Amino acid sequence: MAEGSLGRGLDALIKKSSPKKKTDKKTDKKTDKTKQETIIKEVKKPKQPNNSFKLDDDKIEEIKKEINKNPRISLWSAKSAAVLRYLKKTTPEFSISNEASLILEEAIHDKYPEIWELFEDL
Repeated sequence: MAEGSLGRGLDALIKKSSPKKKTDKKTDKKTDKTKQETIIKEVKKPKQPNNSFKLDDDKIEEIKKEINKNPRISLWSAKSAAVLRYLKKTTPEFSISNEASLILEEAIHDKYPEIWELFEDL
């Protein structure tokens, strides 16, 4: 069957593959590595917050007053608690509260930078 014997519609649907240019294998590996690094960076990017929050000065002041009275928060995380308790038992002068605060502050700052800025003075 000759190449031109297919109907025009079918010819349009079948893509003829063009021969690949011969390239240096090292160049291809570098390109693949760069693509993989780009994909990894995109996957690791923190989610940008949904900027649907409404700036409310009254709420901000109310929160600042509450925080001055009691800056504590409570949360439940069995794995995090286990890791931090392990560190407490194996690392001299390790403070679970200080470490949890540092980790949590960094994560919240990265996830909600616009809101974080509202409370920079605390």
